[in-house]
Amino acid sequence: MGGPSDEQPPKLISSNPADQSTSIKPEKIVLTFDEYVGLENPVKGVVITPKINKDLVEFTALKNTINVLLKQELEDSTTYVFDFQKSVVDISERNPAEKLKLVFSTGDQIDSLNLSGSLRFPYGEAKEDYKNVLVGIYPLDDSTDVFTAPPYYLGQVDTLGNFNLSNLKAGAYRAYAWRDNNGNLKAEFKSEDYDFLPDTIHLEPNTVDSAFFNLSKADLTPIKILRAANFGKNFDIVLNRNPVKNSIEIEGLGEELFYVQGDKRLRFYPKNARTDSLPLKLSVEDSVGFSKDSILWAKFPTSERKPEKLSIEVNSGKSFYQNLKMELTFNKPITQIRLDSLGIKADSIFIPIRKEMLSFTDSSKRDLLKIQIFLPDSIENDLVSLVAADSTFQDIEGEVNEKPIQANYRKLKRKDLADGISGEIRGAIAPLIVQLINGKKEVAYELILKEERKFSMNLLEPGTYSLRVIEDLNGNGIWDPSNYKTYKSAERIFYYEGEEQTRDLVVRGGWTLEDLIIQATKLTGLKKSDKISVDKP
Repeated sequence: MGGPSDEQPPKLISSNPADQSTSIKPEKIVLTFDEYVGLENPVKGVVITPKINKDLVEFTALKNTINVLLKQELEDSTTYVFDFQKSVVDISERNPAEKLKLVFSTGDQIDSLNLSGSLRFPYGEAKEDYKNVLVGIYPLDDSTDVFTAPPYYLGQVDTLGNFNLSNLKAGAYRAYAWRDNNGNLKAEFKSEDYDFLPDTIHLEPNTVDSAFFNLSKADLTPIKILRAANFGKNFDIVLNRNPVKNSIEIEGLGEELFYVQGDKRLRFYPKNARTDSLPLKLSVEDSVGFSKDSILWAKFPTSERKPEKLSIEVNSGKSFYQNLKMELTFNKPITQIRLDSLGIKADSIFIPIRKEMLSFTDSSKRDLLKIQIFLPDSIENDLVSLVAADSTFQDIEGEVNEKPIQANYRKLKRKDLADGISGEIRGAIAPLIVQLINGKKEVAYELILKEERKFSMNLLEPGTYSLRVIEDLNGNGIWDPSNYKTYKSAERIFYYEGEEQTRDLVVRGGWTLEDLIIQATKLTGLKKSDKISVDKP
């Protein structure tokens, strides 16, 4: 009835067995506290290493005691650690017990080796949330891994991304880190960030090992063809995942036959129906490097099926200075464009689009049209528009855009632009991709460094950006994730961080930022120290 609230955590008075006990195999653990206590999700919250069958562990709270019933035989000559974390709380205010850990050994000594280190999320936010992030190691002779079973030793990452696995037995291990969103103590490569050390860890007495992980998502499901079938007079190839690269060989591709890539699907469109089948040689590759080669027979019969309507997406809303770059994405290959109904409108000025301003990124697809035009400063309008009348674009099936198109772009003035930024990247291997990321998490500016490590970007729109670097080791122009099955680490990603250790880079009109230093982050791997000298008795 009244009085100050209880802010003190429960304190451990005694334990049976006692902490640091040796040569014991308890069937039951009893912890006694200075007040009444309860349990909060002990099955998930209590970390027991090395792993035991948690289905055979029973946790109960009675008054001021916690009882742990072990319904299984413990291993010989093994040090066990019961880390209760925040699972034990007082009854009144649910204050968790602090640093509650019990260590004992079934052998005559306590294992004392450690593995510590840190981790990061290359694609994460500047202030990363390390909640539910775990680090685990498996004996080298264990046939399971982080995707199939919980680890032998397990540890939680703290709020700064650091970890420490203690009381480890000497031996050879494989190490992993992952964000355990579903709490099953395993990694789900389709939905959870993870990383692994490519090299074996050899834990030995009198050494100090530290590991570093770069966590990211990498779907390890091998790419494969699910089915191939006709869709009207067109031919579909359905995949289990989207390819990042493909190679196609078929008669008439880019002349009488075109294709588009949709969601997990390649659809081939013929200009005319054919009575014969064509051999189609297909090679597809996914984001982690798995590939699939196949030879199929494509058919393009006559069909009464009504074609789907033509749809268009335009990259409207972009800002530009002098060089206006527009992109139109179609759901089907485009075969005809009426230039007399396509142009740029700036107030009362109309600038027609000429043929040399147009280009398709892939002539065998013709579904991404780029339009580039130079607009001098003499055109003073802040807003310009790409306009196209209805029926300006016609696809391979004879469908046209049924409604007019208008996409707006903001024209920048030279006096408002920043002169530029420049600097140097250290500790990385070229080729490098340098990107300015705007507040919408979009790549506003991009620069490819093939050999050099110094960079400069000029005439930038003012704003707050983050400056990102991708170490593009294979030179394919994109970031490549890790592949556990081939023991390939993900390509490094790192950011410029100023004196205040923030990624925010403020670019002001009329200003120049020079001598920016971008330091590459550490590689995923193990740092093994020399043996520590110990005086012999």
